[in-house]
Amino acid sequence: MPPTDDQPAAKSLINPQLFPLQNQPQLNQKNGKYSLRWCFVAAVAVAGFAIPTSAQIVRTFAGSAANSLARNDDRSTRLVNVGFNVNFFGTVYSQLYVNNNGNLTFAAPLRSYTPSNLLSRSTPIIAPFFADVDTRGSGSSVVTYGSGTLGGLAAFVTNYINVGAYNRLPLYNSFQLVLINRSDITPGDFDFEFNYSLITWEAGRANGSNRRGLGGSPARAGYSNGASASFEIAGSAINGAFLDTNTLSVLVNNQFGTPFDGAAMDGRYTFKVRNGVVFAPVITPVPEPSSFGMFAVLGLFGIVAMRRRQKN
Repeated sequence: MPPTDDQPAAKSLINPQLFPLQNQPQLNQKNGKYSLRWCFVAAVAVAGFAIPTSAQIVRTFAGSAANSLARNDDRSTRLVNVGFNVNFFGTVYSQLYVNNNGNLTFAAPLRSYTPSNLLSRSTPIIAPFFADVDTRGSGSSVVTYGSGTLGGLAAFVTNYINVGAYNRLPLYNSFQLVLINRSDITPGDFDFEFNYSLITWEAGRANGSNRRGLGGSPARAGYSNGASASFEIAGSAINGAFLDTNTLSVLVNNQFGTPFDGAAMDGRYTFKVRNGVVFAPVITPVPEPSSFGMFAVLGLFGIVAMRRRQKN
């Protein structure tokens, strides 16, 4: 049964050696003294970050939003064609499932709404933001997907633009997953990108969040072959780590990898898959000017014990 009353966020599970956030200002979640919008504006002003926009981060081209999932909670598509072959950990796929909860899978659909350790999933998964997405609210957009051409290369795109959280919370995130055909290198080779433009919530009510989508069991981002190999962006499963209100937000204020077209920017994470092997960049801490503090450390696993709750 999802909680019905507003709750404070769960106690931080941050490992200071992995993600040093404990000294950062926290949003007053109990009485709503400061709005998310004003906290974000203040954080940007202090840190000196440029606010990313959907136009900058999210890739758009003809056909990339040709299909959609109807408004739903925890649903998936049937098998859809990628448009090219992808060799993911030694298995070649030409079809996949688009799942409403911020991920795509290859062997079977995934309706789970609790963002557990990606390696615990029995099916290969690529997840830009595995969390309890709920598009039934009137203010939420639906998940869209489609194929197109990007820089002369075939691409498959899944768009989670302005999507809400369970249970119809009026809070919205915008992120995107792009698969890019690189068979020009070797058949089956591909790149995939996580593009983030807005992250205002980290969990749904069934995963223990409050009505602001904060606390509880937060989102994870990464990939897994469903058997022996996985990677999660540092900050996965850590309360507050992915939120725009955090000046050290892993997602919108950082980047890694080299996009095939050179369009690197904050909010874009590029992974290259060659001969079935995913090459995840190894990132070390980068000192910033004193007014900026330190960016989060990327490229580490974020494994945190989680408590599950059930929906009605």
